Amino acid sequence: MTLTLRSGFAVGSIIVLSWLCHLFIEHRAQHVFDPQELQRIARTAISESQNNSVDDVITATVEALYAEYGPHLLPPGGEWILNNAGGAMGAMLVLHCSLSEYVIIFGSAVGTEGHTGRFPLADDYFTILFGEQWAFAPGSFQKEVYRPGDQHFLPRGTAKAYRMPDSCFALEYARGNIPSMLPFGFADSFSSTFDAPSLWKTILISVRGIASSLMRWKI
Repeated sequence: MTLTLRSGFAVGSIIVLSWLCHLFIEHRAQHVFDPQELQRIARTAISESQNNSVDDVITATVEALYAEYGPHLLPPGGEWILNNAGGAMGAMLVLHCSLSEYVIIFGSAVGTEGHTGRFPLADDYFTILFGEQWAFAPGSFQKEVYRPGDQHFLPRGTAKAYRMPDSCFALEYARGNIPSMLPFGFADSFSSTFDAPSLWKTILISVRGIASSLMRWKI
């Protein structure tokens, strides 16, 4: 009986602590980034880039992000990391990662397609910097087309199929319970690609970002 009570107390404690952690993560005070401001930064970078070069657009976007959010971003000069998730493959530059938000540049120079992921505890904002992204949801018979400057919003709990038909890069921002998104981000590494170096780099940069944020009392 005592063992049963202790087990019940332990489980109950874990549930309560998990819920409290979730409440802290969802609190507005933890949100540093604004999706509309990120879209404005992306659109400005696109309009000011020379010859609509993908290199210029990404460079201008990253520079503007450091000017606006510098203290909350990882040190400049980060490494691009291969990423496989939902069957799609691209490369990402992680700019911010905490328990409640992440900001990355993601894309592919050769195109890709896959599943967006379905995240019941997080919203995702995908602002196109270069190229096009196509998407569709079940029951829709027309594709959605997102071009430079457009922001593809994926509310929590929803999912779509998507495709980048050619070279495409985007500024991606997620808000909510970021740890709940990690299984989707890691699953392909364990089930198909077995790309241990990329997985290790992703884990390392994520831990580094979360630790840096926690040191500033930002969840």
